[in-house]
Formats: sequence, C-alpha cells, structure tokens
Amino acid sequence: MPSFVPRVATLLCLPLLQPAASFHVPGFTRPHRPHTYLRVSENFLSFEDGTNSQIAQHADDPIVGELVPEHDGANGESDLLTTLPRHSNPRVTEILIKTEQLLQQFHKAAQKMKLEEVAADKESEEREESIFANNYVDLGKIDTIGFDYDYTLVTYTDDLLDLIYEKALARLVSDRQYPSEMLEAGLKYDPFFSIRGLAVDKETGWITHLSYTHKVAVAWEGRTKLPTSRLLQEYRMKRALDPAGRKKRLKPLNDLFSMSECCLIADTIQFFKDRNIAYSPKNVVNDVLKAVTETHLSGEFHRLVAAHPERYFRPTPHLSQVLSNFKAAGKRLIFVSNSPFWYVDAGMKYIFGHDWLKEWDAIITSAGKPNFYTDTSRPFREVCLETGRLLFREVDSFEAGKVYTEGCLNELMRLMDWSPKHNTDYELNLVSGSHEVATANVLYIGDSLFADLVDAKRQYGWTTAAVTPEVGYEMDVQNKADFVMSQQSIELLLNALRMVQDQLGITMRTREDKKVLNELERLVSLWRDRETSILGNPFGSVFRARYQPSLFAHSLRRYCDLYMTSVSSLRFYSPEHRFYPEQTHRLLAHEIQDGPTCFDFDSLMSEEAS
Repeated sequence: MPSFVPRVATLLCLPLLQPAASFHVPGFTRPHRPHTYLRVSENFLSFEDGTNSQIAQHADDPIVGELVPEHDGANGESDLLTTLPRHSNPRVTEILIKTEQLLQQFHKAAQKMKLEEVAADKESEEREESIFANNYVDLGKIDTIGFDYDYTLVTYTDDLLDLIYEKALARLVSDRQYPSEMLEAGLKYDPFFSIRGLAVDKETGWITHLSYTHKVAVAWEGRTKLPTSRLLQEYRMKRALDPAGRKKRLKPLNDLFSMSECCLIADTIQFFKDRNIAYSPKNVVNDVLKAVTETHLSGEFHRLVAAHPERYFRPTPHLSQVLSNFKAAGKRLIFVSNSPFWYVDAGMKYIFGHDWLKEWDAIITSAGKPNFYTDTSRPFREVCLETGRLLFREVDSFEAGKVYTEGCLNELMRLMDWSPKHNTDYELNLVSGSHEVATANVLYIGDSLFADLVDAKRQYGWTTAAVTPEVGYEMDVQNKADFVMSQQSIELLLNALRMVQDQLGITMRTREDKKVLNELERLVSLWRDRETSILGNPFGSVFRARYQPSLFAHSLRRYCDLYMTSVSSLRFYSPEHRFYPEQTHRLLAHEIQDGPTCFDFDSLMSEEAS
C-alpha cells in the first residue's frame, strides 16, 4: 500500500481535509517534496527542504511596497500586496513593516513553487487519494456494507448534467410557456458556476452559500453577485434567517444532480433581467424545480444514458477489486439505489460486466430513500430479470443474484440476519420498533448526505461514508502556489491584526487605529476573494463559506464517519483497517492550544521586541 503523508493539510489549517491515516498516491515516484510551504524563523524565510532566503531586517529596506500581484483581476487584486498604512505607535508600525516584508517573501517563494509545479506535473499526473475520518471506524467489525448507485458505484461525466439542464429547459418552454428565445440563446449547463451544498432562496431566487451557522456568506441573483448591503437588508441585518424562515424559504441543493438545477435557476433569472422581462422569483424557482423533477420522473434522461453509457459514465476500473476484497473478507454487500432496475442494470453491465449481480447479497432498486429508512410497512417486490416486470408473490427472503424493488429498512431487517457478529466494548444496538437494529457493524456508502446517509446515521446509528469528489479537486488546488500564497497571506494578516490590537491595548480606538484595522481586514477579504477565484467558481470551496466551515461541511462532519473522493479509494485499505480521526478535529478554539500554524510569526515579533 503506497503511502505519503502530506504536510499541506496542516499548512492550510483546514480541519475537514485532514487524512485519517496516510495519503495514498498510486505509482508515486517523484521526489519527496511535492508540497512546498513556508515557515518563518527569526532571520530567514525557510522552505521545508532547507533552502533559505534572507529576509529584510530594516524598515527602510527597498523591498517594502514593491509587491506586484501576479493577476490583476476585477476583484481588487491589484491592492493585495500594496504598502500597508503606518501608525504613530512605533510598535504597531514595526508589525506592519514586518508584515509587508513577509508578504513580499511569500510572493517570491510562490513564484519558485510555480516553476517546481510544472516539473512535478510532468513527472506524475497521479491523483492523490485518501479516506478521511471524522470518527473512529474499525472495518474489521463491519459485517455488512451497503452502496448507493448514482455518483457512488458509478460516476458521470458533465454530459449528464448538460443533458438534465437541456431537458428541463425544454420543459420550461414546452410545458410552462417560457420564452422560446431561451432555446435559441445558447443557454447550457456551466460546470464552473455551481457547487454542491448551496441553497436557493425561493422568495428571491438567489443562490446562496451558507456557513455552518446558517449565515449567507455569498449570494448570486442570476449571474450577478450581490453586495453585502443587499444581504443585510434581506436577511434581518444579520445575513441569516430564523429557523422558521430557513425552513420556509431555503431549498437545499445538496447532491451532485442539483448542480444543473442551480445553474438553470440562475440562467433563467439572468435571461429575464437582461431582457427587462417582469418575473416572479418564486415562480421561476418553483417552475425550474418542477421541470427538473419531471425530467427525473419521466425517465427521459435515463433512457439516453442507458443507451449511450460510453458518453455519460466515467470509467471506474477499480470497482471490481474493491468489491472482491470485501467479499473475500466475508463481508455482505447490499446494493440500495433509488434508480429503477433497468437503468442501474445498463450502467453496472457497462462498468462492472454482465455478471455484476453475482457480487451482491441483496440488490434493491427504486428504494425511495430517504423514505426507505422511515417507512415501516412498504413490502419488497421481486423483479423478473428477463422481462423487468414485478412479480406478484410475497418476498419472504433475499436470494443472491436476484433483484428486489421498493421495500423499507424495517422489512430488510426482517428478511436478513442482521445480528452483529462481533462483541465490542462500545454500543452496538439501538431499538427501532420491534426490531433490534445492528448499528456499528453496518457501513453505508453514498453521495447524497440527506437522501443516503443522514437517516441511516441518525435513526439507526449506522456507520456512514460519503463520496465527495470535491475533496480530491480542492486538495489539488490547495497544493498550487497561488492558493498557498493566499492562505499564508491571510494567516499573516490575521496575525498582524491580533498583534496590532495587543499593542493598542484596551483603550477606545482612535480614527487612526480604525484606519489601520480596516485596511488589514480589507486585505484579508481581498485575499479570500482570490482564493475563491483560484477554486474556479463564484462560491469558493464546497467546505468553507468564506472564513467559516460551510453548512455542507458541518453536515458532513456531523453525519458521516468517513468521506472519500471515490469508492475506488477503498482499494488502498485492508478490509480490517482502522481509521482514526485527527487530534485537531475539535470545534472550540480554546481546545486547540498548539494547533496547526503556517509560520512562527508571534515568536519572531517577540524576539525582535526583546
């Protein structure tokens, strides 16, 4: 099992992106320095490989104020590395000057990193894969593993979201009399606009990105980003709705399928705005959501995907190995999907082969999750494999290689031997109705937090794992020089803000004091905007809403014991692997006494002061 322990996760101070064990980079052969980052000592700015660059030591050094950002974009990036203001307090000015010096050195080091990135990319294009733990999980005590289908066992190309967008747009025009000009305007799904974990405000039509405290970090009306003043005006001067308002107004867009409807809502509103067409945002949102739902229910796009699997499915060559490893370890495998059998059969035959049915102890289609977990009486029906029709006889047991539809978890427990096979020193069982439900010995893996995983965890205590491909993408981006530069600069400026306030003491702030603090805060905000632009979409990270964890990240941490880029990541782990959460996996700031730091700026300043 190849392993590599990345230091960049600590550098970036992102608790959600900490590895559960080692990082696994298949075929990794390049030198052990793919992630360069910066650390400041008393006199030197040091690379982790030992190379050093002397930093300026005096306030009159010519480097101060010479900084030029690499990108001069539309979001004020030309101001990112400008000369900081001065203050009549010499200690405050000393902090500001040293901050400038370090920012300039960060910029120079980032240029060096970029040259190395080119060479590293040529040496290896292997994608880093790992599984991340929010809680302790012992796979050796897992007896049964369940899998979702869409975006879990199979993954799709962007052509699928293009197709859903196209079919839903056509329904808006044909069924709801939207302007036919929308079909001629070249509207299409934009993979660089939406991300998972957003929410649409049904009253305003705004697409919002929420923090874990339910504050609106960013909002877009159509393709126009809304200023903070609009957000404050709409959301009670707090950028947030009360719980009743959230339930009434905000529609979560949490799964990967929802990215197409998010884009279609924004494009429809922008179409109306550009042409001065009067519209009701509430009606637009309702119409788009209904059009997308009808596209799913009609089976329209399912038939096209099943007919052209080579266009819509991404190859998953390691799926067979993952399932075989678990079967060889004596684990039961169950397949639980909301999709109809004929659709999953076409996809699994393309990905896995025509004998895919033999791998499973139970195959359930059209499950209707999340109601599958909460319904207590819906019976299973057997599917005739030759005709696809439902059989009328009662299902009183599951047989390997056969396919069942509908049903509920209550019936699944009745039909399968669900008693735990391991005695453990932690709670194994919860009581649900009249049946004892094994908890820690069942692992369910899916992509949709609320359809696949929340009730499995909350109602039954199952071990849950989320497939989150965004993790792999964002970690790739976070290793880039531009992103490292942004992260380090934000940390440096925040440290400067803390130290400046320490020097200013407990007195009331003067106009001069506020000017310095406001300018530092403005630069932090600009660097955060740059981070967002580097990630390649207008909302930024799936896991962070500006400076706070996103609501999606909060749910991921709360309801998922593990998360991974893809199911294929499991091939690097023993069927008895034990996952341990990171020690920095805490919620309260006072608990992180010696948490991850990007540089020893505080000690640098204190030593200079002495």
